[in-house]
Amino acid sequence: MTITRRGRRIAAAVATGLLLGAGTLTSSLSSAAAAPAQSGSGRPTIVLVHGAWADGSSWSGEISRLQRRGYTVDVAPQPGRGPAEDSAYLRDYLAAVTGPIVLVGHSYGGFVITGVATGNPNVKALVYVDAFAPDQGESIGSLTGGSGSVLEPALTDPARVFRLTGYPGAPAGAGDSYVLPAIFASEFAGDLPRDQAAVLAATQTPFATTAFAEPSSAPAWKTVPSWAVISRQDKVIPPAAQTLMAARAHARVTRINGSHLSLISHPAEVTDVILTAATH
Repeated sequence: MTITRRGRRIAAAVATGLLLGAGTLTSSLSSAAAAPAQSGSGRPTIVLVHGAWADGSSWSGEISRLQRRGYTVDVAPQPGRGPAEDSAYLRDYLAAVTGPIVLVGHSYGGFVITGVATGNPNVKALVYVDAFAPDQGESIGSLTGGSGSVLEPALTDPARVFRLTGYPGAPAGAGDSYVLPAIFASEFAGDLPRDQAAVLAATQTPFATTAFAEPSSAPAWKTVPSWAVISRQDKVIPPAAQTLMAARAHARVTRINGSHLSLISHPAEVTDVILTAATH
């Protein structure tokens, strides 16, 4: 792999961002993007937030099942620019949804729902699916360092995990990251058919390198009832790390035998948890 001068600057930015928060979790844990639909049934609207390097199609299995049960389902736009910008985007989106809301986040989507639900009285439940559930001030880097995540090698050498590119208007030293296809297929999507994993790896969406060090805001799980789906074979956010985050959030935990992409490989089980939260 040949890394350009700009690529080296981006790599340094990723490494610096991840190192800024490395080890916090282990050392102190002291459908689609259209206008929001309106729920007129008295049931909550289910708003699904996908993770980094993904898009709304990740939720296809859950969407069809929830719709068959009569729920209004939205897949919210998620730009992948970092917790502050992405939460602001979702906050504006939710302002157009009337009635109660169940927010569901996968992976990095957990960062987004954690911040945006704070202070929104319509959000009645949070569901974390193989997701980060950060406390205030924590970052992706701090929650990844020391956790055993497949992303950890990026702490010292981002090019071992990511393909790094620039984007128009990027701040100096910043850029976009994409998980290397071999790592994506084996470590993110380990329980999916090889062909399907390869397609998902090839259709990744960009994720800003600056997002890794950006801190989370005040967490909604301190006041909003929470549920968590934890996959036993998750190599991106290892089960031990998810368990600690779920415990401090007092989340009701469901464990399944899946990879990090359990929302794709086990949609029925994930849907059952969402329905439990929706009828709580």
